[in-house]
Amino acid sequence: MTPDTAAAELLAIARRRPPTLGGARLVCIDGPAGSGKTTLAAAVAAAEPDARVVHLDDLYDGWGGLPRVAEQLDDLLLPLARGEVGSYRRYDWVAEAFAETVPVEPVPLLVLEGVGCGTRRHADLVTALAWVEAPEEVRLRRGLDRDGEALRPQWLRWQVDEAALFESDDTRARADLVVDTRQ
Repeated sequence: MTPDTAAAELLAIARRRPPTLGGARLVCIDGPAGSGKTTLAAAVAAAEPDARVVHLDDLYDGWGGLPRVAEQLDDLLLPLARGEVGSYRRYDWVAEAFAETVPVEPVPLLVLEGVGCGTRRHADLVTALAWVEAPEEVRLRRGLDRDGEALRPQWLRWQVDEAALFESDDTRARADLVVDTRQ
């Protein structure tokens, strides 16, 4: 399935359902690191001009931040569910610290992209959930090609954390659409 085809299918699912995030729809694109979530999010945004994409890479507090991502999503999603401005603190990976607070106005379609965005904690706010996957060796290669071999230990630790999160949240089983990007 191409990213454009997957985006069209995901948007069709979301459009068939009533708004779940206040008066808006929330599409979450979850799956392991290196699986192709960012590519799918870009295709969704290209197909839906009113969409706003938030990348969870901006929310994690470093390589060890995945276990706390559901809590960090509270400040973004809970106000939006009330029709108010949500926000998140952007993490600066170079400075290894949180930087500015980023406001997110209510929009017709909010797309969250990143590991853990489909957390069970916020499942009642999700209009459509996509799970993007690829074999572990493919994902690791993609990540190291992007980030460099020096970050292999961080990637391996991240894979352990994401596997634990996905098991506890049963994310793949709750997905409305599964996209395999093994190429």
